[in-house]
Amino acid sequence: MAALIQFAVSAVAVALMVGLAAWATRGRAAPPLDEATARRWLADEFPARAIDGLWLAGDGKGAVARSGDDALVLTRMGIGYAARRIPWTAAVSAGVQDGYVRIPLSDVAAPRAVLAMAVWPPRESAA
Repeated sequence: MAALIQFAVSAVAVALMVGLAAWATRGRAAPPLDEATARRWLADEFPARAIDGLWLAGDGKGAVARSGDDALVLTRMGIGYAARRIPWTAAVSAGVQDGYVRIPLSDVAAPRAVLAMAVWPPRESAA
């Protein structure tokens, strides 16, 4: 009988620890991007790259910047943003579906960026 009570107490303790861990690791979403924040993230990730144009997602969950022949893509991941560099032609050729542009990133950790863009591909004069 004592073993059964000890087992029950241990099971309750483990359940409480699992519940506490699940509650404690619930992260907050990253704050919405504005132009200054997006430029700061891009400067941190790609310090040697000049930004020729910057387009923010309508919901603030990402951005696409042009840097020469490359696109610098920011997409929200957890409490921060993932930054990837892909060819500009690949970013521009991404299709819009249901108001979202899906940019393939060819990365296992971040396979694609899904961004709410009002217009895609962007006009080159908009920066």
